[in-house]
Amino acid sequence: MHTTAHIITIGDEILYGQILDTNAQWMSKELDTIGVKVTQRLTIGDVKEEILATLKYSEERADIVLITGGLGPTEDDLTKPCLAEYFGVNTKLNEEALTHLAALFKRFKFKLTPTNKLQAFLPTNCTMLPNELGTAPGMWFYENNTVFVSMPGVPFEMKGLMTNSIIPKLKEQFDLPVIFHKVIKTIGIGESWLADKIKPWTDALPESISLAYLPSLREVKLRLTTSGNDLEALQNAVNQQIEHLKEYAGKYIYGYNSDSIQSVVGQLLTSKNETIATAESCTGGHLAHLITSIPGSSAYYKGSVISYTNEVKNKELGVKSETLKKYGAVSKQTAIEMAEGIRTKLGTTYGLSTTGVAGPDGGTDKTPVGAVWIALATPTGTQAKLLSLAKDRMLNIEASSKSALAFAWQTFVQNT
Repeated sequence: MHTTAHIITIGDEILYGQILDTNAQWMSKELDTIGVKVTQRLTIGDVKEEILATLKYSEERADIVLITGGLGPTEDDLTKPCLAEYFGVNTKLNEEALTHLAALFKRFKFKLTPTNKLQAFLPTNCTMLPNELGTAPGMWFYENNTVFVSMPGVPFEMKGLMTNSIIPKLKEQFDLPVIFHKVIKTIGIGESWLADKIKPWTDALPESISLAYLPSLREVKLRLTTSGNDLEALQNAVNQQIEHLKEYAGKYIYGYNSDSIQSVVGQLLTSKNETIATAESCTGGHLAHLITSIPGSSAYYKGSVISYTNEVKNKELGVKSETLKKYGAVSKQTAIEMAEGIRTKLGTTYGLSTTGVAGPDGGTDKTPVGAVWIALATPTGTQAKLLSLAKDRMLNIEASSKSALAFAWQTFVQNT
């Protein structure tokens, strides 16, 4: 049986969409690392009845209840009084919390007001968790065989408490298994097509290893998950299954876990001591942004020309006027000449280009919105590919950039 957790986020500002709840995502990841399975994440407002009802709901369903938010010193911060009411206890001045609070205010040369001192009043049944990065201490409760932990909603304060106090205490409290995940990154094939292709492999997966499909823009991730007590044995079992998977989908697998298509392209270029440059039209520099987001990319990436107009395509990249006139800016011929032009201009091993109609307007019957040509110029020739994308401008920019990198990756792998 897994040790389970609920994460409760308290705050009207999150429900209103005024801020993004990054805390729950971070905590889920950290809990997974130590073998705790998060089964629900709940977001509620600053309403007493909702807080009390949610505490009861989570206590009945989880071994651990982690709560963030609502620990400020003002009247709208209800978490602490609600916890005291829920457990049927009073709040009392905690001398350790007051000492910490006073020292913090002295360090920053602030006056400690009576309102501020309220943060040192804690439910009598809690263990105080020092918050070295803020004024509101964390609170640890163990009631009815359930651990409750209340933390501030400020992300860096929450992370400090989780890392320094809460994770170590959870490891002491529970006999936790190892949960092992491995994410397989694929590109160039849609989810349903991939599922059909690897069905013999999925049918043969052992029950101890679960599979999840995680589709995203222009790629599909496969997550394998297993648990036990021997990490090395778990890793070996998963890696063995991945070797079998390669028999069905090896040509689509570009990396694992934190790999990105731009990092893998960079690794291939570095390993062969080769360079690349980009010529962009519809992507407007986004392709260059992805490539340069990788540390050390200056070793293989030389630069870009954003040729957003025909004039720049002609003057800076050498795209022939007759090509633009006869075939148009969004054409296989123009994409090829852009790729070859940037390769020559910057003296790189490869030139990668994009030209298309990002939208939402500007399309025609011949070149509708979402029509994008990508091309890769190499020492032995130039290849081009037509993409048929959506009508959303930003999605088209991102999809075109990622597809161009995938096109380069496929070519590099084929030539290896």
